This record gives sequence, C-alpha cells and structure tokens, in this order.
Amino acid sequence: MTGPEKVRLSLDPDLARRGAVDGAWWPASYDAGAELPALIAAIDQRLERRVLRVGLHVDTWDNIPRRIAAPGRQIRVGWFRTIDPHLVNLIIPGIEHLNLLVIPPGTVPAAADKALGLATGCRGRTRPGDILTAADPDNPTTSAPAGLDTAGLDTAGLDTAANALGLAGWDNEGGQPRQPARRRPAP
Repeated sequence: MTGPEKVRLSLDPDLARRGAVDGAWWPASYDAGAELPALIAAIDQRLERRVLRVGLHVDTWDNIPRRIAAPGRQIRVGWFRTIDPHLVNLIIPGIEHLNLLVIPPGTVPAAADKALGLATGCRGRTRPGDILTAADPDNPTTSAPAGLDTAGLDTAGLDTAANALGLAGWDNEGGQPRQPARRRPAP
C-alpha cells in the first residue's frame, strides 16, 4: 500500500458516535499486513492521536500480523469471529473506539465513493452491510431484498433502508448475516 495521504478513508468529522460506524475505509486488498500500516498512519495523522490496537474479522482478512510497527510503538492486532466482517475496530486514546466500514477492495469506484460518503452520515443503528447495499444495490453480494428501492437513497433514507432490510442481518441475535464474511479459497 502507499502512504497515509493515499489511503481511501472517510471519517465522521465530529466522531459523535451517532451510528454503528464512524467512517469508511476502502483498502486495495484484503492483505492486512500490507493495508493496515497505511491506515494506522492516516488515522494517526488525521486525528492527531495514536492508534493503540486494531481488531478485525479473521475470515475476511489474509496475512494478519500479530503486531504492526508504527513510529515509537508496536500496535497489537486482534482477530475475531465475533466482529462484523465489514468492520475494522481501532482503539485510540480519548475515543471510546473507532469503527470503520471496510468497503470490499473490488468494489467499483462509484459505489465505493457513495459508501465512503454514506458511512460518515449514518445515524442510528444502520448496519455496515446495509451501507454497502445502499451504495451498490446492483452488486449481487450486497443486493437488497426484492421490493426494496434503494435508488437515490440519501443519508436520511439509509436508516429507512436498514429498517426495511430489518431481519435480514441480525446475526448478533441468532439470525444470519446479510453479507457473510469473505471466505478464503480452500487449499
């Protein structure tokens, strides 16, 4: 990956914790060892605070290091199956935690740009998968249920889309996730 100035990242300007995500990140690949250093540098630079720890979904990412070197510190990387596969969680002093929507690397630029914008304006309990669905309704991996019109969806309409998608993504309550984690190919 490139330096922090090239990271495709959007952050809620006030980080007021009004939604499920605080911004979005569009990595170039699912190689955590290659992508995370630039993300950490960009967050350090933009927030003028130092990332202490990163958490991500183990089945979504490849090449997950235990630690990442950053100026003056080693950042621990935790991998979990309980975190949403579309999120990266960063622990930063002075901020409870920072949840970033991970836009899949192969996403078309127009949909990725839309998701970057929607993620910073979400309010309420909009799930990460719902943001991806609203940004790219024609993508079969993020398509909405039949009858749900997400065309022209604005930030305010996203919460309505989340309600319409409703039970489709309540995996933390025993249902099945709307968008499963990316699975690694079998060896």
